Amino acid sequence: MHFDLVSPEKSVASIEVDAVDLPGVEGDMTAMDGHLPMLTSLRPGFVKARVGGDETRYVVAGGFVEITADSVTVLADEVFPEEEFTTPVLDDLVSRLEETASTKEMQEKDKAEKRLGDAISLRSQISH
Repeated sequence: MHFDLVSPEKSVASIEVDAVDLPGVEGDMTAMDGHLPMLTSLRPGFVKARVGGDETRYVVAGGFVEITADSVTVLADEVFPEEEFTTPVLDDLVSRLEETASTKEMQEKDKAEKRLGDAISLRSQISH
């Protein structure tokens, strides 16, 4: 199936894959060829594109995913190749999310704080 990963700044990936693991807001999911069509939001986390035995990991700061029977398109708020997602990058992301959470109206505050918590949980998953 075809996989596209884009952010507002750039197209990060456009490749053929066997499967894509996604950090959905309702839980992790895997999209494979023949998947039922769906559109859902993403929480901060890892997107893993799998081809054969190889896996390429990207970190997204949230966004949306459109899945069809033969494609996956991720529209990420921000995206980082795993090797570029360092502790200082995470600290900057967390600071920006904290600021956003503190300025939201009450109805949006819970969602913003959840997104912040998801970003903070990435700290244990980065290797540098």
